[in-house]
Amino acid sequence: MPKTPFDTALLGKLTPEQFLAEYWQKKPLLIRQAWTDFPELIDFARLAEFAQRDDVESRLIEFNHGRWKLENGPFSQHRLNRLPETDWTILVQNVNHLVPHIADFLYQFNFLPYTRLDDVMISYAPHGGTVGPHYDSYDVFLLQVGGQKRWQVSSDDASGFIEDAPIRVLKDFNPEQEWVLEHGDMLYLPPKYAHYGVALTPGMTYSVGFRAPKTQEVATKFLEFLQDEICLEGMYSDPSAKATDTPAKIDDAFVAQIGQMLQQVKWDEQTVRQFIGRYFSEPKPHVFFDHSTPLEFDDFAEAIAERGIELDLKSQMLYSDQTLFLNGEEVEFDDASPADWALLQQLANERSLPAAEYSDPLCDLLYTYHEYGYLHPRAE
Repeated sequence: MPKTPFDTALLGKLTPEQFLAEYWQKKPLLIRQAWTDFPELIDFARLAEFAQRDDVESRLIEFNHGRWKLENGPFSQHRLNRLPETDWTILVQNVNHLVPHIADFLYQFNFLPYTRLDDVMISYAPHGGTVGPHYDSYDVFLLQVGGQKRWQVSSDDASGFIEDAPIRVLKDFNPEQEWVLEHGDMLYLPPKYAHYGVALTPGMTYSVGFRAPKTQEVATKFLEFLQDEICLEGMYSDPSAKATDTPAKIDDAFVAQIGQMLQQVKWDEQTVRQFIGRYFSEPKPHVFFDHSTPLEFDDFAEAIAERGIELDLKSQMLYSDQTLFLNGEEVEFDDASPADWALLQQLANERSLPAAEYSDPLCDLLYTYHEYGYLHPRAE
């Protein structure tokens, strides 16, 4: 997927620099006719197919008689056939892993780092379908695809959520702005900006979400990472121990020595970079790669020479200095030439490489990850 010139229609004729300076994490932006370049629409029938798969995260939200109801997929066709005519929404995560042109849409936002891009969730709702007034803890772009949806937004998110609801729905919602979005219109919302969307006619919302992990989550994962990376010297010893008549008391000398041992747990910027590369490229738990039918090496080399290569839709590739990460793993390629290293950086940034005769070491490396299902020759 070679990087093409940025289409400023996506941000309402703003450049990425202008958008980031004026709106990003500051205030909403309504963009009329932001994006309509889809070879097909992911309608309810297609979305229902995805929602029946056990390797896809999906939810069904209904609001009937003043009560919210949540069901998690996968769903049977029988269950989907029983849906009423109004007042429900079905949501499917990571559709960019399933449909190439949805992945193309997600990567229109690559003016931000891949460490921040998350996924495209697609929801379908008939008339009256809604997930209620709520806010997200991350930035989101909401693209209307087919149909009409009324969006109300508010900077006030202080009312708290309904206690017994199975989803996060605000107790009180006082809209400050309101718009009706039609096909191709898009709304950007900063984190914790309350919003309430209701389908006026059947249609879809393509939601581009961004990763914003909590500090506790990052700290927990980092400590898990350190557990596998550090090797501390020494062992507890107390050659000057004295007899005690309070054996259950935690004495000061013991505390001091354990404290000294723990002070050996240290990290530097390079350690943090290693952690980021692994953690932010690691696939989500439900993601699996198909490596059942790899090509033979000679066929693979011939195919990439003729057609080029591309990352699998589920793959994430990052790099830092002279270290490369692919799907949570550090890539072992110590003898990479400067030209090969530049090509790997290009593959990470653009998610593809053109047809070419690549060096034998690079072909060997790429073939290894082809066997894992992480990358493939471009389709004919």
